[in-house]
Amino acid sequence: MTKIKAILIDDEQSARNVLNNLLERTSSIEVVAICCDLEEGVEKIKELKPQVVFLDVQMPNYAGYEIVKFFKKINFEIIFVTAYDQYAIKAFELNAIDYLVKPIDRQKLTDAISKLEEKLGKQNKLVDYQNLLATIKDKNYKKIVLPEIGNRRIVDLDNIIAVEADGAYSKIHLKDTKVITTSKNLKYFENVLPKDSSFFRTHRAWIINISYIKFLNKTDLSITLADGILKARISRARVDDFEEVFLQ
Repeated sequence: MTKIKAILIDDEQSARNVLNNLLERTSSIEVVAICCDLEEGVEKIKELKPQVVFLDVQMPNYAGYEIVKFFKKINFEIIFVTAYDQYAIKAFELNAIDYLVKPIDRQKLTDAISKLEEKLGKQNKLVDYQNLLATIKDKNYKKIVLPEIGNRRIVDLDNIIAVEADGAYSKIHLKDTKVITTSKNLKYFENVLPKDSSFFRTHRAWIINISYIKFLNKTDLSITLADGILKARISRARVDDFEEVFLQ
């Protein structure tokens, strides 16, 4: 089996050694270069053309996510490696970017490599990383990347009316009446959507954007959204919490 060529970029020698040792135990990864900063890493990427880069987030001179500044096209996968930073992790999740948290858990590394093997072959990933960079620099969640079959769609959070559970999938209802089906379940969106945003979990099958609420019917436990184009459900146990949030 042909191994996946990888480059490691991390300014901490101990972190480089640990990750390299873990990857050496895998049967599918070949580490072709180990670099201590982003500038050196960029040179090695252009020279050796790896299929994946394991990239530390916080480094001197340039943060790992600034890699987009050095490439017109990113034709390799990136798995970010980060200390436990809730803000950075939220940004990665919102933009559907793969990441590992230090100290690296062996099982999570194995899972990341499995996902990597599935993803290889897709073209032009630059848009994902540019969106991540904008999210982190602005310190503001404005967009979300929605994984679709064979594709990723970037959507403004303000354009989402509601997220509806559809078995193991979710339906994203947009204000232009379009509906996007994504392979992520409702729990994923509950965790990823910013807590200080206008999204509220009203029901086991619904997350709604309260900016689009037109009417709450406590009798049949329904919420009318966006001039009547959509009706969502609300559980009886959530009515009081919902009214408290909505009336703020």
